[in-house]
Amino acid sequence: MYSFEPSEEQQMLVDAIKRYAVNDLRAKAHDADEAANLPRNLIEKGWELGFLQASIPEQYGGFGERSAVTGALAAEEMAYGDLAGALAVMTPGLFTVPIAQAGSEEQKQAYLPVIVAGDWSPFTAALIEPYFDFDALDLRTEAKKLGEDYVITGEKTYVPYAADAQAILVYARFEGQTQGFIVPQGAEGLEICERQKLLGIHALPLFGISLKEVHVPKTNRLGGAEGHDFAPILDASRIAIASMAVGLSKAAFEYSRDYAKDRDVFGVKAAQKQTIAFMLAEMATEIEAIRLLTWEAAWMLDNHNEEASKQAYLALTGATDMAMMVTDRAVQILGGHGYIREHPVELWMRNGRGIATLNGLAIV
Repeated sequence: MYSFEPSEEQQMLVDAIKRYAVNDLRAKAHDADEAANLPRNLIEKGWELGFLQASIPEQYGGFGERSAVTGALAAEEMAYGDLAGALAVMTPGLFTVPIAQAGSEEQKQAYLPVIVAGDWSPFTAALIEPYFDFDALDLRTEAKKLGEDYVITGEKTYVPYAADAQAILVYARFEGQTQGFIVPQGAEGLEICERQKLLGIHALPLFGISLKEVHVPKTNRLGGAEGHDFAPILDASRIAIASMAVGLSKAAFEYSRDYAKDRDVFGVKAAQKQTIAFMLAEMATEIEAIRLLTWEAAWMLDNHNEEASKQAYLALTGATDMAMMVTDRAVQILGGHGYIREHPVELWMRNGRGIATLNGLAIV
């Protein structure tokens, strides 16, 4: 029997993130979505909370050790404010966390202190590919050994801040396995495509990238010459996205619940209508079920449980369906008002629809 009761340190971090999520991210989410831009000072404020720094050992500029459970708690609260903002603040983690966990000592020394101790900087990663049958364990982007270099060819999509990133951790298939390769901005053969326009998360700049025989030195392979185990990285990404789906859904549930309690319909509150009450009850149940499943997956990952990959996959699969159901019902509960952009539920519904395609955009 184990407990998910947060430690004192975890609770302090979660409380700080929730204040930022509500008072800053939530307050600016509508305008950021309309303008398709997140103010730099808003991202910086989230970065200064130390969410990523708490996952990096002190010897590399951080002040903690990685905990997937702590990351899941924090990601949930961050997305409770706004999904696009949460993904923006967490973008450097796509690059630094895999290096901290699987990188060579040379890679850790070269990148971690500079990124972790400095201001927010858009180091990023590219995993997702623009194919309907995308499989993170069977990528079409390919890396081949050529002398002392690796040569990478392929296409990637949904790469956050690719146009401004100093380096991108590109995942490719090498000898039948998914491996990461550090590709610096400006590398010959690397092309950053136009910013992508999506149904949701408008405020987060996402780009497609093309790699045409991009050469990187052997020292740029994540983990060095021997490479690395990709499974924990994929598990961490699935847990992160599932956690953010929980936070997003919780926001939609609470807003629609409070609206139904206040809205009069033929002389009674909407929340007293059986149909609405049943919808709210099912929404709350699904959120709690997926939250527990996600926390358990994070706990398993922290404890190197052999079932961690299975649990992370189940958490993300369940979170995908849950987010779509909860955010859609939040719009239904508000009726006509749910379709009006001045209410946040339509934004949460658009963002929730994207959960199924976001695996690879966050790591805890």
